[in-house]
Amino acid sequence: MCFGGDFIFTSQKSGDMVLMSKCIFVTGTGTDVGKTYVTALIVKKLRGMGISAGYYKFAASGEMIDNIPADAWHVKKVANLPDKKFVSYAYKESVSPHLAAQLEGRPIEISVLERDFNAAQKSFDFLVVEGSGGIICPLRWDDKKIILSDVVKKFDLPTIIVADSGLGTINATVLTVEHLRAKNIPIKGVILNRFDENRLLDVDNAKMIIALTDLPIIAEVPLDASEIDLKISLTT
Repeated sequence: MCFGGDFIFTSQKSGDMVLMSKCIFVTGTGTDVGKTYVTALIVKKLRGMGISAGYYKFAASGEMIDNIPADAWHVKKVANLPDKKFVSYAYKESVSPHLAAQLEGRPIEISVLERDFNAAQKSFDFLVVEGSGGIICPLRWDDKKIILSDVVKKFDLPTIIVADSGLGTINATVLTVEHLRAKNIPIKGVILNRFDENRLLDVDNAKMIIALTDLPIIAEVPLDASEIDLKISLTT
C-alpha cells in the first residue's frame, strides 16, 4: 500500500493541480514512448528540491549496464540515486516479462514484489514506481496469471500516464485511461513526451486527450529535455 502525506503536482503551464500520496506509478501508453526518460526527470526534479525520492520497478528485461537493468541505470544516473535494489526481477531477454520469466524459469511472485516495494518505500520519502511496457503488460502467465494493472491495483498506486505526443497518441491514451478506470485505479494526469508546441498535431492531440478523458495534461516534455516543467509541493 502507498501511504503518507500528500504531494501536490502542478503544471506550470496549465495550472492543473493533482494530489499525490507518497508514491506514484508511471505507466506508458506502449513501448518506447519515453516512460523511463520522463520517470528519470520526475525523480531528478524531486531530489533537486531536497526531497528524498527513490525509484523502483517490478520487472525489467533486456539490456544490463553495470549489472543494473538499463532503465534503472538511466534513472539512477540522471537523478543521482544512491545504490539500492531498483528492480525485483531482471531478465536477459528483451521480451515481455511473462515470456522472459518462462525462458529463464524464474516466475514473478507477488510476495517478492510486495517485500521489495515495501522496502523501497521505507527507504525514501517519495517513491516513483515505473511500469513495464503498457498497463496491460503480462508479468506472469502460467498456472498463475498476473497483469501489471493487477499489481498496481493491489498496491493502491495512483498513476500518471506517459504518452508520445505524436500520431496515434489519442487512441493509445484513451484506451489506457479506459483500462485503468475499469480497474478503479486513480489517474492523476497525462504527460506528453517529445512535445513540440509549434507543431499543430501535438497541440491538437493534447486538446483531444483532455476532451476525451477529462484528465489534465500535467506536463509537456520537449524532445531531449533535461528538466520537467512541473511544480511540486509537499503538504504537511
